[in-house]
Amino acid sequence: MKVLHIIPSISPKLGGPTQVVLNLVRALRKEGIDVEIATTNDDDGLLLNVPLLECVEYQGLPVWFFPHAARIKAFLPSLAFTQWLWQNIKNYDILDNHYLFSYLPSCAAVFAQWQQVPYTVRIMGQLTPWALAQSKLKKHVYSYLIEKRNLNQAAAIHCTSVGEMEDVSAFGVKPPKVVLPLGVNPPTLIGDAKSQLQYRYNLSEEVPIILFLSRLHYKKRPELLIQTLGELKKQEQNFYLLIAGSGQDTYVQSLQKMVASLNITNQTSFVGFVSGYEKDLLLQGSDLFVLPTYSENFGIALAEAMVSGLPIITTPGVQIAPEIDEAEAGIIVEGEIGSLKTAIADLLKNPQLREQMGENGRLVALQRYSWQTVAQQLVSTYQAILNQEQG
Repeated sequence: MKVLHIIPSISPKLGGPTQVVLNLVRALRKEGIDVEIATTNDDDGLLLNVPLLECVEYQGLPVWFFPHAARIKAFLPSLAFTQWLWQNIKNYDILDNHYLFSYLPSCAAVFAQWQQVPYTVRIMGQLTPWALAQSKLKKHVYSYLIEKRNLNQAAAIHCTSVGEMEDVSAFGVKPPKVVLPLGVNPPTLIGDAKSQLQYRYNLSEEVPIILFLSRLHYKKRPELLIQTLGELKKQEQNFYLLIAGSGQDTYVQSLQKMVASLNITNQTSFVGFVSGYEKDLLLQGSDLFVLPTYSENFGIALAEAMVSGLPIITTPGVQIAPEIDEAEAGIIVEGEIGSLKTAIADLLKNPQLREQMGENGRLVALQRYSWQTVAQQLVSTYQAILNQEQG
């Protein structure tokens, strides 16, 4: 079985979607599946320094990089990809398309229909009510002309939660929906992570560390967290905020100005993009993970926090929020200052509850969010599709 995963970009700056495709393909290859990735050389507005138009090894995986003609948000059209895929699509048994409303997966779906190659679609949260409300007219036209037909011609739709499956059905999509969570890699344990962070930021043992780790984008609502902590500062609540992630310069600067205006500059650090050891250090050394996002189809950062033993505060817009709540791994709050402030204050003053929630989340993540388990189930899905095609 040979499978091609198609995604607009695997820039490290894009966070979750990039981690998903790399980790999933790595796990599939461990299961003996011959998998490659096709993408562009986009680096969130810049360009990755990678060879083009050939299959190269990237982070230990076989990847085809193609130049893109322009960057219209995540659309990223590529004439080179178009020509290559038309000529090579029959070399693959199945295409696995990541993302919607973007050139590469849309083109791949159309070509797969014309050349009768089965394909699956991973919608990456693009059919939530919040996501569909962004650039609403453009998405409505695109759906009418292209996307809805592409979805309805797919062999299967990969949903990462029951909530995402409901979004797909509400969009009027008929093919089988396969509900498989995404995975998370257990971290390398750092025994003195807490003391390392305290030393790095000159903090006493009494100061609890709040972590926001995600792409810096208005969808994730870091402003809401900053405003809430500004209110807690007025109540003389002790805390230190670490904001980890990258984003557009003007947006990051606006967040920094907000921090200054609320007089919490001395209690806040903008860490920037982190990975590897630095990410593990933040996840294991912090006391509380807060992501007041508008919408997440799964939320890789939340799963990483859980497997690291961090208690979580997030919103109902996260589609694994019911699982977090059921496991008592965190607190789910509406996205407004009052409820967020209460939840943060309650956990900051109760270290035993934080510890218990963190341990609950760690156990759930280890049991449910294993990349190898996800890969094995996906292989079964692929095989069922091929058996049906042959039958």
